[in-house]
Amino acid sequence: MDPLEGSGLRGKRTRIVELYTSPPDGATVVCVDELGPVIPRTFPPAPGWSPDGHRIKNEIDYSRGPEKTWVYGALRVRDGHEVTMTATSRNSAVYQQFLQLVEDANPVGDIYVISDNLSSHNSGSSRTWLEEHPRIRHVFIPVGACWLNLQEGWWRIFRKTALAGRSFGDRDHITHATRVATDQLNTRARPWTWGKPASPTRTLRRRHTYTV
Repeated sequence: MDPLEGSGLRGKRTRIVELYTSPPDGATVVCVDELGPVIPRTFPPAPGWSPDGHRIKNEIDYSRGPEKTWVYGALRVRDGHEVTMTATSRNSAVYQQFLQLVEDANPVGDIYVISDNLSSHNSGSSRTWLEEHPRIRHVFIPVGACWLNLQEGWWRIFRKTALAGRSFGDRDHITHATRVATDQLNTRARPWTWGKPASPTRTLRRRHTYTV
């Protein structure tokens, strides 16, 4: 059965889960999503210290610049390897450029791209581009079912690694943080398995018997 055939909300969910659990022979399943916009933030410097050694309280404030950065991500499910790219906008041309990176990173076999049905993903320009790249096959998740996209889970790890507690002066800093975090996470990547893992079995060290 071709995982792209069929219709209905339940059928779409089932086909996506089947791609995770039983992908077609020789095919690569990739989850794609965009994060953002990530806006550079610069925090004001601390006002200094009081004579008795206490830090002077300062109201938390920050400025947001006009530069917006989108982070594109593609998670290869079988080994957890990630491909990322930053861009100043989110449109069909940038999405096609990112899909080319995904195709270059997976040179063999069909590529099933699981993503939401964003306008740039399903535009006429993107469909024309996909006709010229037949190895890439889109699988759109149903509306309101973003939990089916495993890239969402990777974003959670990425935010902690690259963005949490950081102060970015411009978009180049965001691009650098994205590249460094992606390299670090790829060095310890593991396969992403669909479904909740079984709870560990509790082992009792010793068993006591009480008598009355």
